[in-house]
Amino acid sequence: MNVHGNINYIEIPAKNVEASKSFFTQVFGFEFSDFGPEYSAFSGVGIRGGFYKADLSASTKNGSVLVVFYSDKLEDTQAQIEAAGGTIVKATFSFPGGRRFHFCDPNKNEFAVWSDKEKQ
Repeated sequence: MNVHGNINYIEIPAKNVEASKSFFTQVFGFEFSDFGPEYSAFSGVGIRGGFYKADLSASTKNGSVLVVFYSDKLEDTQAQIEAAGGTIVKATFSFPGGRRFHFCDPNKNEFAVWSDKEKQ
């Protein structure tokens, strides 16, 4: 449902759109709709968005917005990310309200995963 003033869609750069599709399907269960070879949209994961072909990547070092996923089982999610070719770039740390870690996808885009659950 489109609501005035709500964040409605995000677009993420990807040197290799197919690698993004494979990674995010394997780890988070994304579903994709292709719009040509340089763009693929995702849905069914809390917000709609897409990956577009670009030589750039999103990183907090460069001042990018950080997309943060939620997990009931933080350690399991980290293992899935690593098994799918992701790289942990900031180890799990605690903060008021939970724990989180940062990772890069195969295209070097930085994301984070957090949980309010205790370590398993």
